[in-house]
Amino acid sequence: MLKNFFIFIFDFIKVVFISLAIIIPIRYFLIQPFYVKGASMEPNFHDSEYLIIDEISYRLHEPKRGDIIVFKYPRNPQEYFIKRVIGLPNEKIQVKDGEIHIFNKEHPLGIKIDEPYLANGVKTNGTDDDIINLSNDEYYVFGDNRNFSKDSRSFGPVNKSFVVGRVLLRGWPFNRVNLFPTQQYGY
Repeated sequence: MLKNFFIFIFDFIKVVFISLAIIIPIRYFLIQPFYVKGASMEPNFHDSEYLIIDEISYRLHEPKRGDIIVFKYPRNPQEYFIKRVIGLPNEKIQVKDGEIHIFNKEHPLGIKIDEPYLANGVKTNGTDDDIINLSNDEYYVFGDNRNFSKDSRSFGPVNKSFVVGRVLLRGWPFNRVNLFPTQQYGY
């Protein structure tokens, strides 16, 4: 009887150890859960939604325009934000007449980006004629709920070192489960 008890305890310890050996690397190096707080990404993400963040993709390639990323807030790295990548390294960004214009090698005179994920009629507020220059390791991010978002317009560009990963999957609520590929932009 005592022998069976020790076998049970030993088997239980093995299961716990093997489970931790699998779960910990996945949790800390591959994917991470994230809980949405606030309305800055509505209507695409709502308060209290549960997301899964892909942490490995950006080790293999750079973030792309349209990616929805989680990053450490530049003014307090203990806080995490979720926003959409709008400006890429070495680009210039201008908000003019409620629209975003990108200046880069392909479009040196600038081009307005189309944002189909925004609700109809949403305009982007900004200081017209201000042009923001991004360095080779900076991204400019916006919330989808432009009028109620604390984003790069208030805290500036996000350094690549602050980027945690991209939103891969919405896991909760079940009626809104969805995968999130990169947004394709039509210029």
